Amino acid sequence: MTINRRELLGYSAAALGVAAVGLPQIAKAAAGELTIAYNVNLPSWDPTTGPSAVNPTIQGLYQSVFDQFIPQKPDLSFAPGLLTEWGWNDDRTKIMMTVREGVTWHDGSPFTPEDVVWSLQRAGDEKTGNPIQFVWKNVNNFKIDGNKITGDVVQFDPVYFKWMSFLTGYIMPKAYYEKVGAEGFEKAPIGTGPYMVEKFERNAFLRLKANPNYWGGKPAFENVTIKFVADAASRVAEIESGSSQVTLEIPYEEYDRLIAKDGLAGSCKNVSDIGMIFFNDIEAMLDKNVRQAAVMSIDKKLLVDRLLRGYGQPIDTLETPEYAAYDASIKVEHNPEKAKELLAASGYSPEKPVKFTIQTTKGFKPKDYEMIQAIVGMWRKVGIEATIEVYEIAKHYELRAADKLAPAAFYNWGNAIGDPTTSTGFAMYGPSPHSVWDSQDLIDMINPLWGEKDEAKRIAGWKAVDKYIAEQAYVLPLMQYAQPIVHAKSVNVVQHVSGALLPALMTPA
Repeated sequence: MTINRRELLGYSAAALGVAAVGLPQIAKAAAGELTIAYNVNLPSWDPTTGPSAVNPTIQGLYQSVFDQFIPQKPDLSFAPGLLTEWGWNDDRTKIMMTVREGVTWHDGSPFTPEDVVWSLQRAGDEKTGNPIQFVWKNVNNFKIDGNKITGDVVQFDPVYFKWMSFLTGYIMPKAYYEKVGAEGFEKAPIGTGPYMVEKFERNAFLRLKANPNYWGGKPAFENVTIKFVADAASRVAEIESGSSQVTLEIPYEEYDRLIAKDGLAGSCKNVSDIGMIFFNDIEAMLDKNVRQAAVMSIDKKLLVDRLLRGYGQPIDTLETPEYAAYDASIKVEHNPEKAKELLAASGYSPEKPVKFTIQTTKGFKPKDYEMIQAIVGMWRKVGIEATIEVYEIAKHYELRAADKLAPAAFYNWGNAIGDPTTSTGFAMYGPSPHSVWDSQDLIDMINPLWGEKDEAKRIAGWKAVDKYIAEQAYVLPLMQYAQPIVHAKSVNVVQHVSGALLPALMTPA
């Protein structure tokens, strides 16, 4: 069965053929050409290794070139992809997968079940540097029979197949990679995805060419140029001048202003990303009074209403309403007076504040730096003096992997598969390379949940963990993000709830 992405989304052939009329010439894309102003650089071409592999923001770039084992539709439901069927046997001791036939790699060579097995084995080998190796290692001893694959479960992981749609869940070309090696792959990456890499200038741009043999149907735009524009104001200038036809993650006031202009339109929906502040178990954060005061002194609704113009919604756990373990009953009060009392109990006051550093990105997410400035202002009123340190998102990954974040560090956490293991779990489980909170009480609570086979019991367990984390103030959840996308009216853009901006879902209007 061949799935055409545009058929899947209900596009009509007529809609694809209509030319834009009455638009400023500057906002029109040349025939078959699309330019996107993107908010982050691409540090590496291997989507399965290194710290950048778990950056949710660059997955849209990876998904343009590579296919995941199991794709997600824009509403996050799972769909057949390079794997057309997948599942467990009755006692969860084996997995079974069916591989799509007739697919080719970008170099014309055939895609085979051997590519699937090699990719899974490579991902599970700790020597390859896959940051999610602890998931992939749970199945081995793969066997191939025609286009069917079976594997033995070493340790049951209830989200094994969900990860096939998420970070590092990409199928790599066995023969090609073994031929050219890691260095050669960086120079000339190939996948089975909707676009092929034509040219890549690090820190500047990426030029993609449509894959004419894509199993899901050739994309509408023949050529796509993705400019790496880290500065939000520059992305606004790109779209306003017509230099780019699509951009994302701009300040919400600019979003409102731009979509009111002739020739421009936009989409701003809640996505699976959350804004949060990691607490590291060092210095002042070892004091529960300080942590609780830091959390309850922040008016999250005010941040959303004033800085984000009402887009997005405040949250009190690392789960959004779309996630499987969301519990609306877990609430953390906004109470600056109580925050002062807690700080006073530890000997602090506005006149004698507790001091620590908070790290943040600037322009990576809409109003990220301004939000941290506002939070620091709220903290100052109760007796917390935080010094802001700005870093690039790549630096955040480096510091987090080494457990060297400051006592507080802003981050945007994506969880496109909506499972608590990938939000609360990896963010808060000490041994995880994605966590900086290492207290044994939390480790002991989380340990039994990793392999829990009873789904209702597993989700209830994660809700209990979220409640405990909120009580202990081990992390500071801020809000679920709405992602602003602005585009020329000459382009149809389908917003993906994962936050991935996918040129393969874009069509001429």
